Amino acid sequence: MKTELRTALRIGLLGGLVASHICLVGMLETFAKRNLIGDYLSMGYLLLLTLFLFVGYKATQVAQKAATGLLCAIIAGGITGASLSDLVFLTQNFQLREIFAHASPALVKLLTLGQSKSLGLLIPIVSGISWSLFGGFFALLPKLWRRVLLNTLLLTLLLGLLRDILNSLLPGDFGKTLFTSSGLTYIGAGSSLFCGGILIWAFLTYREQQKLKPETSESRNSPLQKLLFSLLILFLLTFPLWSKSFLSNVADSVGLYIIMGLGLNLVVGFAGMLDLGFVAFYAIGAYTMAVLTSPSGIFHFSFWQALPFSMLIAMSGGIILGLPILRMRGDYLAIATLGFGEIIRILVISDFLKPYLGGAQGITNIGKPEIAQFTFKNPEHFYYLILIGCLIAWFIASRLKKSRLGRAWMAIREDEDVAQAMGINRVTTKLTAFAIGALFGGLSGAIFASMVDSVVPKSFDLLISINVLALIIVGGIGSLPGVLVGAVVLVGLPELLREFQEYRLLVYGAVLVTMMLYRPEGLWPEVTLQHILHKTAQPEFPVRPLPTPEKK
Repeated sequence: MKTELRTALRIGLLGGLVASHICLVGMLETFAKRNLIGDYLSMGYLLLLTLFLFVGYKATQVAQKAATGLLCAIIAGGITGASLSDLVFLTQNFQLREIFAHASPALVKLLTLGQSKSLGLLIPIVSGISWSLFGGFFALLPKLWRRVLLNTLLLTLLLGLLRDILNSLLPGDFGKTLFTSSGLTYIGAGSSLFCGGILIWAFLTYREQQKLKPETSESRNSPLQKLLFSLLILFLLTFPLWSKSFLSNVADSVGLYIIMGLGLNLVVGFAGMLDLGFVAFYAIGAYTMAVLTSPSGIFHFSFWQALPFSMLIAMSGGIILGLPILRMRGDYLAIATLGFGEIIRILVISDFLKPYLGGAQGITNIGKPEIAQFTFKNPEHFYYLILIGCLIAWFIASRLKKSRLGRAWMAIREDEDVAQAMGINRVTTKLTAFAIGALFGGLSGAIFASMVDSVVPKSFDLLISINVLALIIVGGIGSLPGVLVGAVVLVGLPELLREFQEYRLLVYGAVLVTMMLYRPEGLWPEVTLQHILHKTAQPEFPVRPLPTPEKK
């Protein structure tokens, strides 16, 4: 009992520290400007409610009995709420704003709900205890119901978050019923919780039943999977027809990162080689396309003539990078690839190559793709080109994963020395991974250069490599569907929420830390890696016992 209470105390103090940090850096005030449900639940309050729920959930988990767990949740939530009450008291009675600029009367009004001083100090404590208790009850639910409830809440909040986009696509009367001028209506939120909960429960129940059945060709091609696949194809093909230009532009950015993610996944996910300089191949493909198609250059190629050269030159860069670092592993490999990316950036802005690459001003008037008399100009046009590029990259990556070369990559990932002892050529296998990954990066860079009509060195900084690596980690290292999920979460959502751009890197860090602690395999993990991390690996084929010898 004492150990559990001490743990609840530590969780509460840590929760209070996080809650105070959210308030003092200005996240609560900034996120409170965006409502999700009605006029009360904003993104700012959602941050605090999520923190309270999480504190109660973790405090209940450490207890062996349900009653003790709920008591721990109340204690942890009360301590977290008390830290916010202390912050309100210090802001009201001392010049705390001289140290923290966001410790303002607006922050006090948000934390106290506009109540008087005496009553306002109790509101954070009561809120912390109440919502942490809900988090404790959530921890006591069966696993299936926890997943249903969590996914239903996430779906409802996502609908409120995307209100501006969804409301413009729905008929007028129906849209007014579901959405207000700032978020979901209460009718819309209730409908989403009810309908979404039923659908998610049915889907998760179906998945659990399918796991218990032996995997056959019929189970892999069930009618439900065929229906979902058909709906996905229909959605992708018709997306630019009903979406706005802004959404098509966001989809183009997500598609370019998907191509790069599939390429980097070959190196990091399949072969297990950490590459922090992947932006170099992206830049090589973009600048090759710019040099070959720009009217101010020596060459006057069309887009389709320059595209193979962009990919081949980027692939050559991958081979050049791979040759001197074949014997490096781990941190040394990451530092070497990081240095290669910086070398490419410095060469681009150097005076030596300025007559050819334009220096800091870059290159403009890059050629556009043309088919017959049709020219790709708008984001809607490039959407289909990027979609075709994603499908080709997906097909190649999926075929390579199941091929002999893919199995050699995975063997090197697990144990390089054992793989070499088994007869795998370490040199050619690693170079092939770097070359094919760089080819995908060159393809993405070439399309990007033509789409934006200009390339400048600032478009190829280190953050792009970090973003591509982060989306692989969040989606699932070595997982092809995980690349899609990671690109949508880390590239698509931030593009739709540009008013919170100043907190983007802070949220990035928080998401990565959370993923590493609670779901290291990713949102859509690879099956093998998931078994390894959770120590649930089973032999691929059943092991039959040896027959006992007959007695003479």
